[in-house]
Amino acid sequence: MLRSLHIRDFVIVDQADIAFDAGFSVFSGETGAGKSILIDALALALGGRGDATLIRQDAPRADISAVFDIPETAADWLAEQALDGPELILRRVIDSQGRSKAWINGVPATLGQLRDLGALLVDIHGQHAHQSLLQPASQRDLLDTQGGHTDQVRGLQQAWTDWRQAQAALESARDDAAGQAARLDRLAADVAWLDELAPESGEWPDLCARQSRLAHAQALLAGAGQAVEALDGESGSAAQALHTAIHALQSLVRHDPALEEHCQALESARILCAETVSGLNAYADRLEPDPDALAQADARMSRMFEAARRFHIEPDTLFEFHETLRGQLRQAEAGQDLASLEQACRQAESHYMEQARALGAARRATAVQLAAQVTSAMQTLSMDGGVFEIALSACKPSAHGLETIEFLVAGHAGVPPRPLSRVASGGELARISLALSVIASQAARVPTLIFDEVDAGIGGAVAEVVGRLLRELGTRHQVLCVTHLPQVAACATRHFQVSKTTRAGRTLSAIQALDAESRTEEIARMLGGLKVTAATRTHAQEMLTSGQTG
Repeated sequence: MLRSLHIRDFVIVDQADIAFDAGFSVFSGETGAGKSILIDALALALGGRGDATLIRQDAPRADISAVFDIPETAADWLAEQALDGPELILRRVIDSQGRSKAWINGVPATLGQLRDLGALLVDIHGQHAHQSLLQPASQRDLLDTQGGHTDQVRGLQQAWTDWRQAQAALESARDDAAGQAARLDRLAADVAWLDELAPESGEWPDLCARQSRLAHAQALLAGAGQAVEALDGESGSAAQALHTAIHALQSLVRHDPALEEHCQALESARILCAETVSGLNAYADRLEPDPDALAQADARMSRMFEAARRFHIEPDTLFEFHETLRGQLRQAEAGQDLASLEQACRQAESHYMEQARALGAARRATAVQLAAQVTSAMQTLSMDGGVFEIALSACKPSAHGLETIEFLVAGHAGVPPRPLSRVASGGELARISLALSVIASQAARVPTLIFDEVDAGIGGAVAEVVGRLLRELGTRHQVLCVTHLPQVAACATRHFQVSKTTRAGRTLSAIQALDAESRTEEIARMLGGLKVTAATRTHAQEMLTSGQTG
């Protein structure tokens, strides 16, 4: 669960340090005080989108930190990322240039990592969620999320992509049969030409070295002979000079031992000279002019130069180019095999249909269960006799399956269910959305649930029922709710007030936890507006007593 939230220079909050507990907590305050800013700050720490406009005026950066207990659902993820520790600290900083930095337990992290981890920690239900219920895509996503169909949906989308690609390959082969045949002929001819040449990996550098050696054999032999004569000739050679120098110093070592190291150096030089002479003689024995070998090397180089010019490449890349053409030829031959392409298309279609039918069956089962749960919840939200249904209608295959999904509602008994977008009033839509949120949250594995003014559009006795629903949900999850309804606030186990102040001509937002007395005052303000009377205080106290004991 969320233990604390630390906010610095975010929108109109200069500094806030908020400690949280388990159970159901609410945030209330006047319009424009910044209640939803807290949710926005937490969303930023969880990898949400942000830019420099979120920084408080004249501040250099916005800095958000959130501290969590580590739930079991996140422990494995943290261990895999080598980010585990005794607690979990997420931090996000955005500077005045819009640059963003993030950390998990002090280790630099990507926004993708924050989002992945955030999905295991917090589920946020926004204040405009009920409007999204009017969109078919949102209805489909909600059904799939509630039913745990996420993996099946991903598998279906991949199967759809594979099927479409197989269809495209088949259609392309059919439409461009003549062009494909010509291309295949060109590739086959080029590959055959290179097959005859048979370039080998690394051949060109070796061939160049061999040709150069054979072409200059006479010069190499003459140079080696001259070197041998200079090193070990009969007159004035290096070997004779070294021998004379060694003999001269050896006779003097007994007079000064310091000359010994020089004698050893000369002896090493004499040995190296002898070894070099031996090596040069062996080199000369191996190197014999070979006109036939030179002619073969010249011919091979000429052929490889010809190939390089033909294909507009460098000679040292002929081997790799040959392999590339072979691969293209195999692909082109496969593309010409219409029977194989047709079979691949049929297999892709069969796989898609199998995936789509399985997902459709799972959706139908989830639809029956979810519809019954929402219908039951509607009876407690002043929609007695109301019915909620989920219609699945067959449609052409698509990336989303073989059926469309539409939410139907009858607001009261005696009328048939009709599409949600056509019959639900604003208040009814808000109540249905809240029922769906609560039902989805009951199955959620995340420890912290946040409701940002999801109670908009309801009031009176319904608001009290909503408060009790959220309080009951708080026995299984940590629930945080931004609300403007006193009936909802009275049911919370903890109450925070968000207020606006003006300092040095600037508006700032402040957050404080309320004690029993100040909580009564806040509930009274929510009931009576700016003017709080003894009667509203009494009503507030009665509401708090009812909310905590009901």
